[in-house]
Amino acid sequence: MTHAVRIPLATLWSDPSHRTAANVVTQALLGDPVEIQEERADGWARVTLPDQDGDGGWLPLAQLAPLGDDGGPVSIVDALGTDLRDEPGGTLAMPGVPLGTRLVAAGSPRDGWLPVRVPGAGAPLWVSQADVRTDPADPVATARRLLGVVYVWGGLSPGGIDCSGLVHLAWRCAGMRLPREARDQAAAAESLAPGEERAGDLYFFALPGARIHHVGIVVEPGVMLHASGEARIVIEEPVPPDLAVILTGAGRPKATA
Repeated sequence: MTHAVRIPLATLWSDPSHRTAANVVTQALLGDPVEIQEERADGWARVTLPDQDGDGGWLPLAQLAPLGDDGGPVSIVDALGTDLRDEPGGTLAMPGVPLGTRLVAAGSPRDGWLPVRVPGAGAPLWVSQADVRTDPADPVATARRLLGVVYVWGGLSPGGIDCSGLVHLAWRCAGMRLPREARDQAAAAESLAPGEERAGDLYFFALPGARIHHVGIVVEPGVMLHASGEARIVIEEPVPPDLAVILTGAGRPKATA
């Protein structure tokens, strides 16, 4: 049975016994489908994430619930974070649902609020219609909204994000799916000749003889948005000299819905 994340943001670890920043693999958002590969007696489960092309790790089983019915119109959280309530304008039921979360409608809007299905919830919760959108967001515009967000390895939210997470989230807000890891994003992109890149394309970086380890979103030729491990925040800048020498090329995302 497919399960889904039942909390606003779940962190996946490479080792459930050693939970440090270095052991973070990725994060998953509320409602993201999860395939359980293994369960331990201590309540931890090893899972994979179909929406992240199979990436996965360990998380507490209590953070999951059966997926249930996921059919219906989908809205994407467009605010940096929003709260779900038990009725329109009612009591707070789930705070801090982050940008990019997909919410499946459970009925018709009422008084500016939309009922949505939430894994593990006994009844629909309500989100302000002002905080969600059904039309695709521009990936570059989304990334710009995250300028100044702190760099966090494995992060996938406005609370902290890494380079490939920024790309994955920006295209997620456009209603499209890209792989989670930079090397896989490169494999899923159409290669471009130098000078062919345009806004919304991607720059990829790798040390000689090594796999791609960094990615940035092209704003214009030679300028990119990226979650910088050196600056420790999301920034927009000309490709710096230390990255220019390991630029392996540019690619145009071939995303899927």
